Amino acid sequence: MSDSDAGLRARLVDVGARLLATEGPQALTLREIARRAGVSHGAPRRYFPTHRDLLSAIARRGFADLAERVRTTLGRETGGARARVTALARTYLDFALEQPGMYELMFRHDLLESGHSGLRDTSLPLFSLLTELIGEADPGADARRVAGALWANLHGMAQLWRWRSLQLALGEEDSGPLLDTVLAAHLGPGDGR
Repeated sequence: MSDSDAGLRARLVDVGARLLATEGPQALTLREIARRAGVSHGAPRRYFPTHRDLLSAIARRGFADLAERVRTTLGRETGGARARVTALARTYLDFALEQPGMYELMFRHDLLESGHSGLRDTSLPLFSLLTELIGEADPGADARRVAGALWANLHGMAQLWRWRSLQLALGEEDSGPLLDTVLAAHLGPGDGR
């Protein structure tokens, strides 16, 4: 792929990511992305044969952004494994709340299940990291199952917080105390590790 081809491919993903952030997933059409990128409506098909391919590329960008946030956060965390799980969970929740359109796109079942996009492989390293940290925090735990339960809980918390259901039910606007409760439910009471 030439530099100009790579540049246009990246520009289409950039435009899609910006459109997603400002107008949500429903705005992500090939035609609209092409228009905003200043190319013909057929140009995206040279790099993304299907609409799903382009959406997968945009979602892959989201996973890369989330992974970078997690790396940065964990690089600053000086505590043990439990503190690192907590930092990862807060980063995940913050990302979901700050970038709801991208978050929604990243976890679309049809994109994750499409074998040719490789998106599932892009999403798994974060889960593996969470599993590893949980195993360090509690060596006796079934780390994969605890990681799965915690991830499901975080995902549900992010959705319900975005919909403002939890704020209504709990009567509070700070997600921190609920996140602490979620972590304690999955990791047990904190012991400084």
